[in-house]
Amino acid sequence: MADGQHSSNGLDGPASDLLTAARNAVPRWLARCVERVAVAQSISLDGVTAELDAMVKRRAGEVLDRLGVLLATDVDEQRANPLDILRDAVVGPTEVLRAAGARPVTRDAFSEERFPSDVFDLAPATWADVHESMVEPGLTWGAWKAAVVLTRRRDEGLR
Repeated sequence: MADGQHSSNGLDGPASDLLTAARNAVPRWLARCVERVAVAQSISLDGVTAELDAMVKRRAGEVLDRLGVLLATDVDEQRANPLDILRDAVVGPTEVLRAAGARPVTRDAFSEERFPSDVFDLAPATWADVHESMVEPGLTWGAWKAAVVLTRRRDEGLR
């Protein structure tokens, strides 16, 4: 489903809450990534309005679909976390910013090493970097996942 309307069938509790929060926050966050850099660099987005709108629709759909799949995956089988998916999404805003003539920004050594293609320093470090409404569901989901993993390890005699 590339339309970002991943069904939350099978999701409940913290996973469902996180996906709902993401549905509300991610499209606006993607647009804000572009707008923030454009404002800081005094760049007009008039020439890339169509590209910006198309990118937000496409990338938001991809992010929400990937997030839905991840959240529906058993915690022991997950090989990424939701913020990884959001960090991957900054390729879209980066493309629009390059088309608009934006210049790469100065980043710290960690960011340059960990996210070499994030030349505009857009990758979120925390849920709040996406939107404040993502903080509580993100932290709750993380705590829920940790509790599930710990309970399973105890039941297996490993903790």
